[in-house]
Amino acid sequence: MRMMSFVSAMMMSFVVLSGCCSAKIDKVGDSEGWTAKDDVYYTWAETDHKEFHVGDSLVFEYDPIVNDVTHVSGALEYEFCDYSSPKVVYNTGHDVVTLTEPGFHYFITSNQAQCILGQKLEVLVIHDPSRPVPPPPPSKILPVGNTYKVGGDSGGWKVYDSDFYNKWSEEKQFHVGDTLFFEYDNEVSDVYEINGDLEFMTCDPTSPVAVHKTGQDLVRLMEPGVHYFITSHSGSCEAGLKLRVMVGPQSKAVVFPNFPKKVDLSAMERLNNWLKTFKPQPHH
Repeated sequence: MRMMSFVSAMMMSFVVLSGCCSAKIDKVGDSEGWTAKDDVYYTWAETDHKEFHVGDSLVFEYDPIVNDVTHVSGALEYEFCDYSSPKVVYNTGHDVVTLTEPGFHYFITSNQAQCILGQKLEVLVIHDPSRPVPPPPPSKILPVGNTYKVGGDSGGWKVYDSDFYNKWSEEKQFHVGDTLFFEYDNEVSDVYEINGDLEFMTCDPTSPVAVHKTGQDLVRLMEPGVHYFITSHSGSCEAGLKLRVMVGPQSKAVVFPNFPKKVDLSAMERLNNWLKTFKPQPHH
């Protein structure tokens, strides 16, 4: 009986310790999800004195047609719903964001009207040494490639004519590791990387791969294949502000075979070699 009690106590201790030391997942807003409601996220974060630790994850569920999750850098951007220089933008409608660093983290929607109505979240993340921190995802080590300013040195990312960027792209050879530099006025434009030819042809920005809005965006080409970029601003994409680039595999350095060097013999060495030809060969 004592042995059974001891085993039960040990199992309970293990469960408690496992619960306290493993990463947890919180759905932001619970059943409400990620939507515009006054102070709902402040209340949600304070409910039951929620504590967020390094390694925990936040799940954002929402309608991606009208919303996204924009991770901004600081309290000022958070307070004024400023999404112009985000750290990361998520827009799948079901985003799992792992908190990998301690400190304050700020999330807003780039739908400014809804952000002003209260669709923003501030969380304080604590580092607990007793809890395992998930390793960062492995990064690809790419060669330092070329950097291309989109649109050329003087113009940048703006409307020219409907075929301008097609011609600009065809004149170049892009490889994995190269970088595109988009420079533009971020009050009237942006850069959306999109999935495929259909979205490119119809200027459809609703399901982007990535969103860039700083006005000076560096986009590294990490994968071979076709990459598509448009602006989400109505009318500009249809007028020609879109870019399609074909990216080839990373260029390899040419390795020449290591031929033996020609040896210059002195006159005496050449004479000795010639005399050796007269040396009688042994008979077998």
